[in-house]
Amino acid sequence: MQRVGQHAFHHPLQTHRIVTTNRPRRKFQTGMKLVLLAVVLCACTLIALSLRPTTSLSSRVGTYRATTGRGGLLTPNFGSSSLFARSISKSNILKRGADVVRMGADVAEKEGMARADAQSVNFDLRLLEDSPEVVLMHLKARRAKEDMIEAVTTIGNLNERRRMLIKERDSALSQRKTLSQQIGQLMRNGEEDKVADIKAQVEKANAAAAEAEEDLDEVLQQCNALFSRLPNLLDERVPDGDSDEENQLVLQWGDEFKRGDDTDDDGMKWHDELATNLGGYAPEAAVKVSGARFSVLKGPLASLERALSAFMLNMHTMEHGYEEHSVPYIVSRQTLEGTGQLPKFEDDLFQTNHDVGGQDSFLIPTAEVPLTSLYRDGILQESDLPISLVAHTPCFRAESDSGGRDTRGLLRQHQFHKVELVRISSKESSNDLHEEMCQHSENVLRALKLPYRKVRLCSGDIGFSARHCYDLEVWMPGQGQYREIASVSNCGDFQARRMALRYKPDEKKNSDDEEGEKGGGGGGKNKKKKGNKKTVFCHTMNGSGVAVGRALVAILENYQNPDGSITVPEVLVPYMNGVTRLEPIPEESRVKMLK
Repeated sequence: MQRVGQHAFHHPLQTHRIVTTNRPRRKFQTGMKLVLLAVVLCACTLIALSLRPTTSLSSRVGTYRATTGRGGLLTPNFGSSSLFARSISKSNILKRGADVVRMGADVAEKEGMARADAQSVNFDLRLLEDSPEVVLMHLKARRAKEDMIEAVTTIGNLNERRRMLIKERDSALSQRKTLSQQIGQLMRNGEEDKVADIKAQVEKANAAAAEAEEDLDEVLQQCNALFSRLPNLLDERVPDGDSDEENQLVLQWGDEFKRGDDTDDDGMKWHDELATNLGGYAPEAAVKVSGARFSVLKGPLASLERALSAFMLNMHTMEHGYEEHSVPYIVSRQTLEGTGQLPKFEDDLFQTNHDVGGQDSFLIPTAEVPLTSLYRDGILQESDLPISLVAHTPCFRAESDSGGRDTRGLLRQHQFHKVELVRISSKESSNDLHEEMCQHSENVLRALKLPYRKVRLCSGDIGFSARHCYDLEVWMPGQGQYREIASVSNCGDFQARRMALRYKPDEKKNSDDEEGEKGGGGGGKNKKKKGNKKTVFCHTMNGSGVAVGRALVAILENYQNPDGSITVPEVLVPYMNGVTRLEPIPEESRVKMLK
């Protein structure tokens, strides 16, 4: 997975540009302003202070049922987003309301209230409308920036506007219907002279309905543009913390294979020095061809990299039950929006000039993107689940926020290879399947006898789309520290909502549930529903199984010998045509190879 760790966006909403209307606002008198302000402040305060940790949030929230289009995506136009925001900010009432909502989240936090578990709520517009403090608590746990905090309040204000526009539209349509009936009656009564006036009123009602509908679409677009930048809610098991230093250690494996330690590297060399001595690492050649942070591997190292990929694919397909896929390396903007890389992380992507149905396109940052999106807009049967997919691809990342950290050797490259695991499941099974998927990645490291530790990411370090995430960190004796080699995330229904991926629960399960609900009750008709068409959002998981480049680095450092040679791990020998040891070559030969 990637950690940083529109036309209709098949979210609960639609993707949107932000536009303001220039219609004159009704001017309230000072007395009315004060009355409304008092009502809003009192209501918001009561809501904020009445929250209790035992409240069943799932009973108070629903799923927003706005209809969405099915075409290509439009990029949110944030350049105009401040226009509507400015019109809202003119109202002292809304500003005070925002402060009170934020205060409610602060009060809940100070009173020790646990944040709502992501599994118990639907993360959609309705949640932001009914319980904004729930979302705010998760954002604060993630150490979100102020613009995200403000987005929650703005969406709430826009929802108020949406309800008003719906009433205006429906009222105009109702008036048009009534007037149209009057026209028919007048015509039947021979009173044609009165029809012209009624027709003028019908046209006026039509125009009002059309204007309200247009404004409603614009409000929905703005809501979705803001909503698409909000990260996933967090699982209750995610510990609170500011950074990776507060991640929670779950287990540590392979101490018997560990060489060196945190304070004394015991003369162990870095991987780049070892690779150069083997004559298989040519960074100068990569710079000449592609610039910094690219690499050329050749000879024994290229063979070792290929062997690692084949070994991992065989393990996941033959032992763990994944289906291998070969996928495109270029994907559309809509595809990246569905998995959550866009719009937030566009600066970390490599954009191409390839047109995909009128959309711009990008090189994949991870095979998670095309693999998960194979089922976009689909409705699966529960009997089809879980779906387990695996692919080996290059990954392309600009890493614009790396700040030049960890750029030595093969550690942080713009292009690297990775074996990626993806699972699509039901809501009920996703937690267990996530744990199992992480074990599959661990099995790779154990088979290679690479010491590692497993950590649960804290709230300030977890990725944008993840609800719950484990990192596997492999021991690097040359560097004297653990380095991330895999990240395994459960995204819940976060991605599925964005890409309209659903499944239909088994009918037997639905009928059993219905009978259970009806069984306790007295004397009503218990008609069994036929052809239940209810659908549920799928849950998606993704994880490295594992990063091939990092595995190569770990093998070089953990399997190095004093003479500079590298012992090939036993499980890789068959993939290396029986080669058991990589020998360093004389310096003059290395220079000749580089030329």
